[in-house]
Amino acid sequence: MTIAIPQNEIRLEDYRPTDFVLLTVDLAFDLDPQRTIVTSTIAMARREGVDREAPLTLDGDELEFVSLKINGVDAEPHAVTPDRLEIRGLPATGEFTLEIVTAIAPASNTKLMGLYSTNGVYCTQCEAEGFRRITYFLDRPDALAVYTTTIRADAKAAPLLLSNGNPVDSGVLGDGRHFVAWNDPHPKPSYLFALVAGDLGVVEDDFTTASGRKVKLAIYVEHGKEERAAYAMDALKRSMRWDEERFGREYDLDIFMIVAVSDFNMGAMENKGLNVFNDKYVLADPDTATDADYANIEAIIAHEYFHNWTGNRITCRDWFQLCLKEGLTVYRDHEFSADMRSRAVKRIAEVRLLKAHQFPEDNGPLAHPVRPRKYSEINNFYTATVYEKGSEVVRMIETLLGRDDFKKGMDLYFERHDGDAATIEDFVACFAEVSGKNLDQFFLWYEQAGTPEITVASQYEPSTQTLRLELEQSIPPTPGQSSKQPMHIPLRVGLFESNGEPASPRAIEGIEADGDVLNLRERTHTVRITGVKSRPAISVNRSFSAPVNVRQQQSDRELAQLARIETDLFSRWQALNDLAMRHLVSATQKAESGEAASANRELTDCLCAVLADRTLEPAFRAHAITLPGETDIAREIGNDINPDAIHEAREALVAQIASHGRDLFEEIAAETRPAGDYSPDAASAGDRALYLACMSHLAVASGDPSGPLSLYRSADNMTLLSGALAMLAHRFPRSPEAEEALADFEARYRDNPLVIDKWLTVQATIPGADALSRVKTLMDKPHFQLSNPNRVRSLIGTYASGNPTGFNRADGAGYDFLAGIVIDLDPLNPQVAARLLTAMRSWRSLEAARREKALDTLRKIARVEKLSTDVRDIVDRMIGDD
Repeated sequence: MTIAIPQNEIRLEDYRPTDFVLLTVDLAFDLDPQRTIVTSTIAMARREGVDREAPLTLDGDELEFVSLKINGVDAEPHAVTPDRLEIRGLPATGEFTLEIVTAIAPASNTKLMGLYSTNGVYCTQCEAEGFRRITYFLDRPDALAVYTTTIRADAKAAPLLLSNGNPVDSGVLGDGRHFVAWNDPHPKPSYLFALVAGDLGVVEDDFTTASGRKVKLAIYVEHGKEERAAYAMDALKRSMRWDEERFGREYDLDIFMIVAVSDFNMGAMENKGLNVFNDKYVLADPDTATDADYANIEAIIAHEYFHNWTGNRITCRDWFQLCLKEGLTVYRDHEFSADMRSRAVKRIAEVRLLKAHQFPEDNGPLAHPVRPRKYSEINNFYTATVYEKGSEVVRMIETLLGRDDFKKGMDLYFERHDGDAATIEDFVACFAEVSGKNLDQFFLWYEQAGTPEITVASQYEPSTQTLRLELEQSIPPTPGQSSKQPMHIPLRVGLFESNGEPASPRAIEGIEADGDVLNLRERTHTVRITGVKSRPAISVNRSFSAPVNVRQQQSDRELAQLARIETDLFSRWQALNDLAMRHLVSATQKAESGEAASANRELTDCLCAVLADRTLEPAFRAHAITLPGETDIAREIGNDINPDAIHEAREALVAQIASHGRDLFEEIAAETRPAGDYSPDAASAGDRALYLACMSHLAVASGDPSGPLSLYRSADNMTLLSGALAMLAHRFPRSPEAEEALADFEARYRDNPLVIDKWLTVQATIPGADALSRVKTLMDKPHFQLSNPNRVRSLIGTYASGNPTGFNRADGAGYDFLAGIVIDLDPLNPQVAARLLTAMRSWRSLEAARREKALDTLRKIARVEKLSTDVRDIVDRMIGDD
């Protein structure tokens, strides 16, 4: 009989090492889709100082127990359930060996955690706690061991047998099956274990390391898709070289493998030497992948490879330290992409993503510190806060120390903690040691939730050529943290004279300053900057030196001036974005009261000036003329949000800009019109981005769908094709032209699920009250499967998170629809169900009627008796005290 084990809250302060130490783990798999037999042989010993009578308790999850041996002798466990194995009477001293046999059913594992089968391929996903679905184990990140894995299977069904490390043996068994044995010489935790078996095609290459070692590279994909893995292979080789040159990190095995699968909960997984990827982040060619897809493939290939050192060679002591590997590795992949592409454009994209996803998280019921101190379900903490804000915290360390000392700190971290399960304290201590800086206050970035707000007031005294800045920081209360301490915030500030030249002040007083970086440590600072010849334009938080909101009294004219003269391109974009946001917020307020917003000539002129500036790269200009999105505007307004008013205001401004700049849009579109063969390089992608942005404005200005339809018909790559499709569907949703393009796209790509995802996403984001009925109709299409995470995310996830007017219907039907999906999906795949539900994280900021309907829906979900821990945790935190 299965005994339910209560899911208690896990707290950081309760951490203690395991009573038993792992030495080696030998795994043997006899693969069968219905009943795979797993034999784990574990050499271990009691930790010194531990009670000699203490039992060994191992984690499980829906396991079938078969047998147990202790030092080769049959034994009975003290207690066993599918979720727990307790063993008593183990040797008091010295090493001993456990042999545990379990049975699992990969074919019926819809949770896609542990070992499962998808399209005839066996695959594992063990992070965070999936290994316990394979065998009973000390399934925690600080339990490291050297693994040897033997896989046995029918050679016809599974000719390919892969695991971590290097292959050490292979052959044919007496019953006709074959086997391959793998050994990973580097100690690792169970979450990094991987197994893949099946019949796949392969793309092979090799890489010669800085020390002259030749490493075999292999990317495994479904047969017939090998050519679409070429870009991923190129990105992998560039990642390997970059990590050697930038961080001195060389690969450490004889082979590095990537496997692409179509059913996967995450984007990818960094298992040691055997990365498993969602195939959307591996497969690309011009006919099926957009420029954004190519950029994502490049970044995610790099991210998972960089984990080899920041995550694998040095792993986390416990899951509270998750940002130690994820935030740090996101920082590394951001730096890689910045070096491969445009640093300024990459920085704009990073901040847009952070503000769109992490800032709302910080400002809602799911807020938590970069290092949380408690959790009920760790799967729910793979969040934008851990990843994106975690990356920004690492970037601030580099800002505070400078690039040279930051590199020394990273070198010390690698040297000191190679082979360790480390903590955030270990990481930060390395930078404090090499730089001599006290980072104790800075450490609050890991411990305090919420987005700090910096208010800036300025006064210029011409007689003394002195600029006075009044700086104040505040951090809003978040669940469990009502009172916050002042943070150490590195705020990069630039001053520009009236002629547009950067100011060169004589001295900065009242605050610690390193060059142009002001170190805010107190709640308030009065800063005196002398030697400023005229009242300057003030640019605060240049390059987004800290993940904060800045509130500064600036006129439209001052923002427009910064948008023209700032030498830091990110800050130039930020000034233009702030100017647009100011107008959009005002226009939204007028829309709510029934007034029409007047045209903002300062903004439209400024946008056109940036668009016309050929000295700026096209990708930057494309970002510059893209207005803040509807969710960005909602975040800026903060409370009593009416999505319909926001949509009306934004559409009105888009129309004004399109009309005002029509001739210029035509001119730039002609200049950037793609010609010649497609190339995914950054410059070509920038040209296409600017071209599509201009074409979209021209479609608005003309009100005629024939232009986008002509573009759709002539497009020779997916970037242009999907861009034209989106123009037609969003700008002319009921037109014959839009219907023609949608039908043609479906017919052309009906056999390519990843491209059909784009078709689903385009339709899920068509605004308006009829969006819900469209989504329901699409769910009935044969392309959609509730069991496939990519299909669910592309249609339902995009509708709930990316269609503010369609989802936030006044009648609450969008919320009820999502609740039904979450409840239906939860028994099949709780991780995906819980992540879908986070689309409602900002429900408290809605206007009263919608807010009440959202709360009713959350309560409806909470009343379901058999919710997974994943969904229960999210819904309880979102309801909070209401």
